[in-house]
Amino acid sequence: MRTPQSLPGNPTSVWLATTPATDFPSLTPGVSVDVAIIGGGLVGLTAATLLKAEGLTVAVVEAGRIVQGVTGYTTAKLTAQHGQFYDYLLRHFGEPKARAYAVANLRAIDEVSRLALEHGIDCDFQRTESYVYTESSDEVDTLRAEGEAAARLGLPSSLVTETPLPFPVRLAVRFDNQAEFHPRKYLLGLARLIPGGGSHIFEQTRVTGWDEGEPCTVHTERGEIRAGKVVVASHFPVNDKALYATRVHQSRSYVLGVRIDGPAPRGMFVSTEPEFTVRSYTDERGELLILGGEGHRTGEGGDTVERYFRLEQWARQHFPVRSVDYRWSTQDNVTLDRVPYVGRITPASRHAYVATGFRGWGMTNSTASAMLIRDLIVGRPNPAEDVYDPNRLNLESLSEFAKHGADIATHLVGDRFSSEDPSEVQPGEGRVVKTGDGHVAMFRAEDGSVRTLSAACSHMGCIVQWNSAERSWDCPCHGSRFALDGSVLHGPAIKPLEPKG
Repeated sequence: MRTPQSLPGNPTSVWLATTPATDFPSLTPGVSVDVAIIGGGLVGLTAATLLKAEGLTVAVVEAGRIVQGVTGYTTAKLTAQHGQFYDYLLRHFGEPKARAYAVANLRAIDEVSRLALEHGIDCDFQRTESYVYTESSDEVDTLRAEGEAAARLGLPSSLVTETPLPFPVRLAVRFDNQAEFHPRKYLLGLARLIPGGGSHIFEQTRVTGWDEGEPCTVHTERGEIRAGKVVVASHFPVNDKALYATRVHQSRSYVLGVRIDGPAPRGMFVSTEPEFTVRSYTDERGELLILGGEGHRTGEGGDTVERYFRLEQWARQHFPVRSVDYRWSTQDNVTLDRVPYVGRITPASRHAYVATGFRGWGMTNSTASAMLIRDLIVGRPNPAEDVYDPNRLNLESLSEFAKHGADIATHLVGDRFSSEDPSEVQPGEGRVVKTGDGHVAMFRAEDGSVRTLSAACSHMGCIVQWNSAERSWDCPCHGSRFALDGSVLHGPAIKPLEPKG
C-alpha cells in the first residue's frame, strides 16, 4: 500500500508557497458595521472591497486565516468557459438566463482586471485563451453543440481542431480574451484596502451562528458583531437555516504542480469526461504546469493517495514531466442544477445574502457573486439576479433533490453497518471501527499511538470516512472535514468530533 509519505511534491499550493502569511487581529466584541461578511475568500474580500467603495462599513470574519480555504487551493482559471456547460444552460434555463450567466462571468474577468489596475496590485494577471477539448470521437457531437451554444450566446468562442497542447485533440471550443492570475497576490492586495474608516478584517474568529434582524447579529466564539446586513460567503453556508445541505453536495479534486521539459502550452485547458484541467504559471524557478483532476464526492474517494498517483500517471502520459514540485487538493460545492446560489438567503430575507455552489469555476463566479450582492445591497439592478437566485426551483432541481436525498439516506443508514476490528488498523492508517463506545474513528500513528474520535459527524450524524492522502475524516453526506484531533477543517460542521477513550 502506498502512503502519503510516498507522494511526490510539497504538500501545499503554489499560491500559498509564494505569498506571505497574514496576521489580521481576532474580533474584539462590540463591533458594529453596515455589512458583516462571513468568509475571507474571493467572494468575501471582493464584496467587502466593492461595498466599502460604496461608502459602507464592512467586517470580514474568517475562522482561520484569509485566502487559505478553497480560494487558496484553486487552479485559478479566470474564465467564462466552464467546461461543457452552455448547451446545458440553454436547454435547462433558456436563452435569457444563459446569456445573463455568460455576461456576468465575462464582466467578472474585467472586474478583476479593473481592481488590480486601479489599486496597483501585482497579481500576475494576463489575458490568455481557454479551451474545452475532447480526445474521443464519441464526444465530438456534444462538444460541437457546446460550441454552437457559446456562439449563440455571444461568447468569444470558436470551434478548433488544433490547440497548443502537445498531443492531438478531436475537437475543442476556444474562448478568447480570458485570463490567468495569482489569486492570493490579488486578494491580499484587496485585503490591504479594507481595514480602516470603521471597516475590519478579523481572523481566527469562527462564526457559530447569525440572526437576521434590525440589526442582524453575527455570533462568534469571540463575541458578537452587529450589522445592518449579513453576507454568508463561507463556501458552505454556516448556520444553515435554509437547508442548503439538501441542495448542495461537496466534491474534492486533486492538483499537481509539475516542471516539464520544454515550454508549457499557453492557455487554460479542460477535457471532457474524465475531466482534467491544465494551466501554466511562472514562478521564480521558471514555468510550472498546474494539472487537476480525479474528482469525487467528498467522503467517497476511496484510497485518495492513489488518486494523486493516477493524476501523476495521466500527467506523464500527456507531458514530458521532469519533476513534481507541489501537490494539493480542493473542495467545491455543486448545486442541484449546477448554477451557483447567490442572492437573498431565503425568499423572506431582507438583510441576509448567500453565495455558494461554484462547481469548480469559482474565480469568475465568486467575483460575479460579489458584484451581484453589492448591487442587491445598494439597490442597483443586476441582470444576473434571476439566474443565480438561490430560491429558484426547476425540474432539474427536483430530480437531483431526490437523488441527493437518497444518497444521504444511504450513508446515514448503511454506513452504520460497516465497521472494522480495531486490531486491523495499521500504523499511519485510519479506519472506522466498532468498539464498546459504538462507531469510533481510529487513527494509529507510525509510533503505534492511537487517537480515537466519535465517527458521527457533528453536523448531522453521518459516519465519517478516512481520507488517506490528507489524513482527515471526511463526511460523505454534506462534506464536512475534520483533522486528526477532531477540529473542523471544512464546514458545514461547526463543532469538532468528540474524543473517545
